[in-house]
Amino acid sequence: MKRHHWLILSLILGAMAGVLCHPFADSSVAQLIIKNIFEPTGQIFLRLIFMIVVPMVFCGLCLGVYQLSEHHGLGQVVSRTLLYTVLASSASVFIGVSLTNLLKPGAGVTLSNELMSANEKVEKIASNADSAKPFAQALVEIIPSNPLSSAVKALDGEMLALMFFALMFGIALARIEHDGEKSLSLIKVLEQIYATCMKIVDYAMILAPFAVFALVFSSAFKFGHQILLSLSYYVAVVLGALFLQQFVIYSALLKAKGISPWQFFTQCREVYLYAFATASSNATLPRSLECAEHKLKLSPESSRFVLTIGSTANQNGTALFEGITVLFLAQVYQVDLTLGQQIQVVLMSILAGIGTAGVPGGSLPLIMILLKQVGIPPEGIGIILGVDRFLDMCRTTINVSGDLVIAALVDQKKPNTTPL
Repeated sequence: MKRHHWLILSLILGAMAGVLCHPFADSSVAQLIIKNIFEPTGQIFLRLIFMIVVPMVFCGLCLGVYQLSEHHGLGQVVSRTLLYTVLASSASVFIGVSLTNLLKPGAGVTLSNELMSANEKVEKIASNADSAKPFAQALVEIIPSNPLSSAVKALDGEMLALMFFALMFGIALARIEHDGEKSLSLIKVLEQIYATCMKIVDYAMILAPFAVFALVFSSAFKFGHQILLSLSYYVAVVLGALFLQQFVIYSALLKAKGISPWQFFTQCREVYLYAFATASSNATLPRSLECAEHKLKLSPESSRFVLTIGSTANQNGTALFEGITVLFLAQVYQVDLTLGQQIQVVLMSILAGIGTAGVPGGSLPLIMILLKQVGIPPEGIGIILGVDRFLDMCRTTINVSGDLVIAALVDQKKPNTTPL
């Protein structure tokens, strides 16, 4: 059986077993098993991946920028990446806001103790939102005063600062080479570190089927299917919008370059499974890079640049989710947003999708900030916490898919989409 078949089987079995065991969620024995077997299994797998993300991001970006600069293609790749990112993010938010205004999923929701029972989690998210820096300060801090400190805190929100340092480092390396000074030995070191990180990922993949089962089982065990039924209309609107983004917007972009969307998505199916199971763009990045280089046959220099940047800066699914959630909560609280306020939600959702931490739940503090700015009670975010993990898995899949689509669009050659 192929690896992606094992992953699909693990995902389905984990979801089914979790839902079936949910009635025993209050059992002390069940809690003990979850805390000592399933949660550690999932976390060990994620930590094995996360521990190589920082060196891999640094080396991948440095090498990508160096190679692009060497062939004088950096400016074109950067401009095309930015263009496609803005286009895809704008389309995603437009789809989300339009569907929410049309279908009004929040109009029939009544507040209940079941939906508002996450006070502790809401307080933690509020604390994270309050600690968010003003835009001007956040812009300044993209340039790190201490890149080592940014590397240490990369997975806690300082990934953009690390990326900026890697970009500058790669450009400087290329310039040294251009000026006649030798940097090849350092390039070889970076290539070896990058290859070593990918080898560690291969070791981690041995755990993948067990980890996927454990991660999905833990989520389904905690929440069951009842909470999905409580917010079924909202969940359906989000899933419908994500579906349109994947199979209409991404397909149209791929067709514009003469690429078969179905074959492209088929080549990327294993990456989608990892994205869904881990709910983390950062954790899926190694698989995305491998897929781009070995299955889609994209050039390493452009794919490394686009995918590494995209894991933080291209969050189409997250931007879509944020726009829908803000308007949904406005409908729940019967807050009538003006056209100007809805435009503000659209613009801020697009901006918030750039730089959202590529880890589970990374978008929630940004949603709370948006709620405050348009006059919606921020504690309302507690309503969606029960379904957020499932929706996080879905929107991360779209985020990762968007990264791969943009990498294919930016690459100079047509990707390989020959069916496996």
